[in-house]
Amino acid sequence: MNKVLEVLRVSTYLGLTSFGGPIAHLGYFHREYVERKKWIDEGRYADLVALCQFLPGPASSQIGIGIGKIRAGTLGAIAAWIGFTLPSALALALFALFLKDFDGGALGWIQGLKVVAVAIVAHSILSMGRKLANERSTASIAAVTIGITLFIPTAFTQVILILLSGLLGVYLFRDKTAGTVLTQPKEQKGSKAFLFLVLFFGLLAGLPLLVRTFPEIYLILVDSFYRSGSLVFGGGHVVLPLLELELVPEGLISKESFLAGYGAAQAVPGPLFTFASYLGAQIAGIPGAVIALIAIFLPSFLLVLGVMPYWDRLRRNPTIQSALIGVNACVVGILAAALYDPLWTTAIHGAADFVLAMALFVLLVFWKTPSWAIVLLGAGAGWAFSIFSL
Repeated sequence: MNKVLEVLRVSTYLGLTSFGGPIAHLGYFHREYVERKKWIDEGRYADLVALCQFLPGPASSQIGIGIGKIRAGTLGAIAAWIGFTLPSALALALFALFLKDFDGGALGWIQGLKVVAVAIVAHSILSMGRKLANERSTASIAAVTIGITLFIPTAFTQVILILLSGLLGVYLFRDKTAGTVLTQPKEQKGSKAFLFLVLFFGLLAGLPLLVRTFPEIYLILVDSFYRSGSLVFGGGHVVLPLLELELVPEGLISKESFLAGYGAAQAVPGPLFTFASYLGAQIAGIPGAVIALIAIFLPSFLLVLGVMPYWDRLRRNPTIQSALIGVNACVVGILAAALYDPLWTTAIHGAADFVLAMALFVLLVFWKTPSWAIVLLGAGAGWAFSIFSL
């Protein structure tokens, strides 16, 4: 139990101080878990990072869960998640409750937060595109994905595109991965890991059927957020289009409130997936926040605990590696489509909004301005624009 409490303490510190997004989180984790605490060595940490890049879901949270598991078992994994997630989740849930008392569309700073979301996602697309869609074939997959996603805007479309891109990746990129040599991690026993995987796929398939039989709001939230958490490849920003398609067309939340919360999520430390607590609170109060938060992170728990013992065998498979190249290119396309709709169509209404988005983008990309500062600048500029009717 002492180890579990130690994991909780260290992960809470990280949850309060880890600004800057998933890539920055990896640096914070390395410094705290590898260099200072020495809970895990360099080789095993690199192997864990590789695993969490392979799995759908929030990579930084999954790495924390994996380190908690290594340090203190399943309870350690839970403690690591609670500590890293709770600070930002509480902040966003409280923001959602505060926002309910206002007409979000009438507040200039809310408009500023929508523009912040445009700049943040554009920055993410640029960064991901340079790495994941930087040649003719991968860029073409991304471009086709953009077109199909915009013309057939459903969550089902995105799932099909991810699967087809994986199959296309196997066909196009197998030769690129055939000779890859990877380091050998410590062996782990499978034990009960297979049961976690059975539960993961069982919930993914069973929850939609259950919702059709019992269409209660809390069960609908579990289904929507669990599915979104299960299908996000490529980082936390990709959850935006998935959640938007799950919630906005169903009338559970307005586009304006959705984007305002997404903008606010950039100002808090910890994982971007805590955006779910904001959405849940907007839809169903505090119980909705708790349900949404647990549901969107549950796939990460089940996958990390289920796949860790089998990861070495999987990652050495050229078929898996080549499929991921196609999937990652598809993810860039999905996020680029989201930049246009709902982000651009909802947030950019005139020259002032466009100039603000461009300025924030330049600050992010070229001046390396922290995300929390971008949020404050965007909200402040939106408020100023509303005062002067720009």
